[in-house]
Amino acid sequence: MEEASVQKAIEVLMWEHRLIEQALGSLEAFAAEVRAGQPPRQQVIAEYAEFFRSFADACHHGKEEDILFQRMIEHGLPRQAGPLAVMYYEHELGRSCVRTLTDLAADAKGATLAPKLLETADVYVPLLRQHIQKEDHVLYPMALQMLSGPELDAISTEFEAFEARMFVHGCYDRFRGLVEKLSEQYRPAPASVAPAAPLSHCCVR
Repeated sequence: MEEASVQKAIEVLMWEHRLIEQALGSLEAFAAEVRAGQPPRQQVIAEYAEFFRSFADACHHGKEEDILFQRMIEHGLPRQAGPLAVMYYEHELGRSCVRTLTDLAADAKGATLAPKLLETADVYVPLLRQHIQKEDHVLYPMALQMLSGPELDAISTEFEAFEARMFVHGCYDRFRGLVEKLSEQYRPAPASVAPAAPLSHCCVR
């Protein structure tokens, strides 16, 4: 298959993984400060929730579920068993954690805020890290074996159309800027992230 096809269809998702990993590392550092006794700031929780809800789920998981996974199902990979079943299930687990972060940012007060934040971060961070590893090293290589170069080109075009339906100008730059700001405030451990390559566009839904 052509290298350009690989970059357009699969590497865009892997680039997004690197930014998500950076955000996870920062969330982990934020949780560590809260565990050490710092008060959890709801505005910061809201910023993490916005990133994971709008970028990691709506933009990234949306492209996976609505486009890539569907093409793999068409090629015979079962939806209800095996790797795809695990991916869908873990997406739902992650959404539950992000809903909790959103609720904590908006509503939680007093003594319950810190324990609920720590409980959620302790579940969500390793969940998504392990999920990304499964996709990078198992699912995406399966997709590259299963799909031809022209099919990957078509998926790339579908990615662009997906984003255009929900397009907000400068979305990727905005979310990357948000992650960089959070990472300056709450620095992830160096081993927990890899640099994200630049992308020109994204979406919010």
